Amino acid sequence: MSFNEIYSISGSAMTAHTVRLNTVASNLANAGVAAETPEQAYRALKPVFATSYQQVAGKTPGAGVEVAAIVEADAPLQMRYEPDHPFADEKGYVAYSNVNTMEEMADMMAASRAFETSVEIMNRARSMQQGLLQLGNK
Repeated sequence: MSFNEIYSISGSAMTAHTVRLNTVASNLANAGVAAETPEQAYRALKPVFATSYQQVAGKTPGAGVEVAAIVEADAPLQMRYEPDHPFADEKGYVAYSNVNTMEEMADMMAASRAFETSVEIMNRARSMQQGLLQLGNK
């Protein structure tokens, strides 16, 4: 595996986890937001990762990660009985987003750690590359 392939794989992982962190930020920003109707309520977003293969003639195919899609979470909306709320329906219920803040915080920590791991891999590859250059000077 070449250094360029290491950088490419780590870079694709960093890009994917940046998208993951952005969706978490969006979800947290919309946690606890009420909507006029259940159809208008914010639904948590989740990125779906996929392996991307890069074919190079005469070489073993390289792989990376990409965001295949961003989907809405299927968790049910929070329906709260608040008859005095301006968004309350005829039964007195208000639709709130389905964002679970604890789950989002855990996801944010996991994405941050994965991003940091990719940075560390790039740093180690760079260090090995510099070590090889120093061997050539001796």
